[in-house]
Amino acid sequence: MNEKPLIYKGRAASSNQVSRFDPYSRVAMDDGWGSLDEAAPPLRTEVSLDASKSVINYIQSPDLPFERTLNPYRGCEHGCIYCYARPTHAYLGLSPGLDFESKLLIKPDVVALLKKELAHPGYKCAPIALAMNTDGYQPIEREYQLTRQVIAVLSEANHPFSLVTKSALVERDIDLIAPMAAKGLASIYLSITTLDRQIARRLEPRAATPERRFETLRKLSEAGIPTGVMVAPVIPALTDHHMEQILEKAHQAGARKAGYVFLRLPHELTTLFEDWLQQYFPLKAAHVMSLVKQSRGGKAYQSEFGKRMRGEGIFADLLASRFKLSCQKLGMSGERTGFRTDLFEAPDAWKLNKTGPQMALF
Repeated sequence: MNEKPLIYKGRAASSNQVSRFDPYSRVAMDDGWGSLDEAAPPLRTEVSLDASKSVINYIQSPDLPFERTLNPYRGCEHGCIYCYARPTHAYLGLSPGLDFESKLLIKPDVVALLKKELAHPGYKCAPIALAMNTDGYQPIEREYQLTRQVIAVLSEANHPFSLVTKSALVERDIDLIAPMAAKGLASIYLSITTLDRQIARRLEPRAATPERRFETLRKLSEAGIPTGVMVAPVIPALTDHHMEQILEKAHQAGARKAGYVFLRLPHELTTLFEDWLQQYFPLKAAHVMSLVKQSRGGKAYQSEFGKRMRGEGIFADLLASRFKLSCQKLGMSGERTGFRTDLFEAPDAWKLNKTGPQMALF
């Protein structure tokens, strides 16, 4: 008998699928009282502390326009079913499914650690991409304000950064970001996947509506902040037909940069996404996955550099051509805004010697 998927209000995943590291699997069983037919109980968000010893991540990928990132949070309450970061929750012994959306970790020492790393004598300034793994403006940011604290530190040091978000909460921090943008130190991208509110609600249950994200783009642009739009991910036969309209509306809202990413389904994400398709779009599920596999060398995912972000084959090439032509028509650039690094200077109060904070001799 097929397991009936549970629908949790405000959550995209319908199960706590075991991770690739778990030697056991879990299957829901009816106890004879019809328990599988009952509505799913409320799933509350739990927040734990992350004990990271450093916060700047150095990466080497020819697919990415940056070389270092910083993520204040692990897991993401936005709950986007397609999120490529879901499999990272498996490293914590948690499920990439519902756990990723509801069991979050925060880095309470992010400010102290960031100051320490920026003040290191060997540190060389280069733009930091904030929250590239999970959204820095997800709902719990309202309470913990870790992203705002990080931006305040970067502002004090005149350190450049960029950020991608699906949240209107970024408007709260215009007072910090706009002065940095005026110095050539900041740019903000809004990720917009679809124009269909119903699809968006199921894809990204706790993110801002598509209309609200365009409004955020407009407010950021009016504040003098360089803005861009990420059409990400592009889901074939479900959201790809919105690409040109998203780019046009984003341009009208002030965005002058643009990028896109073809749907990525690494590790456990393949099963999670296929289950989601069967639950909400059963008549399109086979077509969507057929196009995905046609664009991934017959597989659900390719991890090779040069292919993982764009795919390959007829459909992927057509998508790339559509994006390029639309950007040319609108005058939007695919290049990231240039940042200044010559203004960087860690305040004296942060600077450390080998044994810790410098103490007075007498």
